[in-house]
Amino acid sequence: MNENLFASFMTPTMLGIPIITLIIIFPIILFPNPKRLINNRVITVQQWLIKLILKQMMSIHSNKGRNWSLMLTTLILFIGSTNLLGLLPYSFTPTTQLSMNLAMAIPLWAGTVISGFRYKTKMTLAHFLPQGTPMILIPMLVIIETISLFIQPMALAVRLTANITAGHLLIHLIGSATSALFSISTPIALTTLIILLLLTMLELAVALIQAYVFTLLVSLYLHDNT
Repeated sequence: MNENLFASFMTPTMLGIPIITLIIIFPIILFPNPKRLINNRVITVQQWLIKLILKQMMSIHSNKGRNWSLMLTTLILFIGSTNLLGLLPYSFTPTTQLSMNLAMAIPLWAGTVISGFRYKTKMTLAHFLPQGTPMILIPMLVIIETISLFIQPMALAVRLTANITAGHLLIHLIGSATSALFSISTPIALTTLIILLLLTMLELAVALIQAYVFTLLVSLYLHDNT
């Protein structure tokens, strides 16, 4: 166990060179491009899940919104696989870095907003001023709606960062406590070990849920603007 609680969140380096790019590219090998007529069970399950998620997210979109289907599929696979790989011992989770999550959220959010101004100009502008607003409140509401619009990518990034980081910190703390308690009281240590195993299973679910939530919110922003 590392003595520094936040050591696992530091960007790893090799010979003084950051290897974050290699870590981000690594999940690609988990989703190979099938070249056989009949796929194996793993690829078949992967394709079934991708089609199921894609069908659910794209059912509410127009034809213009469905052009984003490849982007949204890639996004949920990348975030989900990265979160799961980060649960392995002595591994690094890129999605615990706010800078990386902002780098994903801001371009996607900007793309949906630009699409809204391009395809639904009047409706997009109407969101800044609800119908029936008193004249005296118009400047204030325009400012509030503008701020809420620009907060959307920050909320996406912070939500993903906070949930993944909190889970890793809990696992680290309970794991350290379990290791220390084995030399003091074995029954209590076994109890904390069971809690640690349950928390790990919970984190497996959280890793997939957060990938789905991030992609779903981007999909909803896209739906509002296309």
